[in-house]
Parts: sequence; structure tokens; C-alpha cells
Amino acid sequence: MDFTLSAHAEQQMGRRQIAWRWVQAIMQAPEQIVTGTNNRKVYQSRIVEDGGAYLVRLIVEAWRQPPHIVTVYRTSKIEKYWSTL
Repeated sequence: MDFTLSAHAEQQMGRRQIAWRWVQAIMQAPEQIVTGTNNRKVYQSRIVEDGGAYLVRLIVEAWRQPPHIVTVYRTSKIEKYWSTL
């Protein structure tokens, strides 16, 4: 999938230890897409690595062509963000 990445998102990937392969995989096939704020979507998937489980969330302006990733982060609070609907 073709997409762009903001400078802020690139910074956050390094700061928060988010692998490029995770971002690519989530953009290609997110486990969930939920509605964000400001007409943005949140693409998210659960990642298990190094003995830990994380939810990696990409904040995406999906209406742009190609889609634009504004920021990325990971959290261990999967239940807080995972949509069961």
C-alpha cells in the first residue's frame, strides 16, 4: 500500500521503538479501523514481540491520496483502545 509519513510520525517511530515493518503491515491489513478526531482514522493491530503484547496505533488521514500517517504510538493498554463492537 502506498502512504506517506509525517516527520512527527517518523520521530515517534524512533522514540517509541516502533518497527517500520509493523507500520507497513498495519497499513496493508489493520486488525481494526476506528474513527478518530478531525476526520482521521485510527488503524490498529495487536503486536506480540519480545515477550510483550502491544497495540500499535496509526493516526491516519485516510481521505488523502495517498493516505497520510500523522503519528504512531504503541500501548500495553490494549483493552482501553480495542473496539469490541
